[in-house]
Amino acid sequence: MTVIIIIAIVAILVLWVISVQRKLVKQEEICKNGLSQIGVQQASRWDALTAIAELIKGYSEHEYKTISDTIAQRRPITSGSTTADANAQENLFTQAMSALNVVVERYPELKANEQFNKGIDNVNLYENQVRMSRMVYNDSVTKFNQLIRQFPDSIVASMLHFVPREYLQENVGKTDMPSMKI
Repeated sequence: MTVIIIIAIVAILVLWVISVQRKLVKQEEICKNGLSQIGVQQASRWDALTAIAELIKGYSEHEYKTISDTIAQRRPITSGSTTADANAQENLFTQAMSALNVVVERYPELKANEQFNKGIDNVNLYENQVRMSRMVYNDSVTKFNQLIRQFPDSIVASMLHFVPREYLQENVGKTDMPSMKI
C-alpha cells in the first residue's frame, strides 16, 4: 500500500513538472514570436525607407549616400535575436530618419513629390506596426517573467534553467524626433 502511495505521489509530481514545463515553453515561444514579429515590421519599415532613399538620389548624391550607408547597417531581427539587437536597430532607424529630416529641410520640393509622400506614409504605417509589436512583445515578456517567478512554478523554471527575458526599452531620442508627417 505504501509503495502505491509513493508511486502515485511521484506520478503526480512528474505530471505537474511536465505541465509546468509545457506552460513555460509555450510562453517562451510566444516571446520569441513577438520578437520575430518586430523584425518583420522593422524590415518592412526599412524597405519603405530604402525606397525614399532612392528617390532622394535624384536630389543629392551625398544625402543619398549618407542614408544608404545607415540603411546598409541594418540587421534582421529574428526569434533568436536579443532585445539589445532590436534596440540597436531602432537606434539605427532613428539615425536614418534624422538624416532624412535634414534632406527634407534642404530640399523642400520633396514635400510636393507624390512618391515621397507615399513613402513617408508607408514608413509611418510600419512605424506604428513596430510600436504595436513592441507592446505585444513586452506584454508577453511580462507573462513569461511572472510564470518563472511565481511559486511553485519557479521551482521547475529554475530546475530547467528558464531565465527572465529582458523588456524592450523605449528609445528616448525617438520620442524627441521630429515628425515626418507632411
